[in-house]
Amino acid sequence: MNYAVSTRTRSMKVRTVTMTAMLSAISFLMAFIEFPVPLSPSFARMDLSDLPALIGAFAFGPFCGVMIELVKNALQLLSTSTGGVGELANFLMGGAYALTAGLLYQAHKTKKMAAFACVIASVVMGIVAALANYFILLPLFESFLPLEQLIASFGELIPFIHTKLDIVLWNAFPFNLLKGLVIGGVTMLTYKRLTPVLRGK
Repeated sequence: MNYAVSTRTRSMKVRTVTMTAMLSAISFLMAFIEFPVPLSPSFARMDLSDLPALIGAFAFGPFCGVMIELVKNALQLLSTSTGGVGELANFLMGGAYALTAGLLYQAHKTKKMAAFACVIASVVMGIVAALANYFILLPLFESFLPLEQLIASFGELIPFIHTKLDIVLWNAFPFNLLKGLVIGGVTMLTYKRLTPVLRGK
């Protein structure tokens, strides 16, 4: 009996590692599929590469989701144009999102909790994105574009943006909140169908 339990545990661990690697690869590839951000300058782009991390966090726990984000961004370092700064910010945002959702869902695995976890994780992602943009990403952009021009580029699309803080409050936070909700919605629609494949049941 103990041998059977040990075998199942070992098999589950192997499957978790395998699925984490697979989801990390998918996340890395999805990062290359970018879309323009509504009401943002052309250099601001988005992707849905956090989707595999959220699915992994639901299927195998929050640590798996964070690991997927870590591996994805580590792979992106091989072709980075930001000296790793952009990858660090992306990891902080995506990691916070997957960790929050995974912890909440792990505590109570129901459909209602999954939906609640996606909403709360999206809010957390928006907050972390606001901080990451203010202290990491916007200073990075400032090395290529003067702050006044950077603010003006956002102000052309959202007239009441006049400061760096305005960019964070009226662009970075709401956009990442919306991004998290979209990814959460897609996950809610697909997760149950993917569970047998992910967990081998």
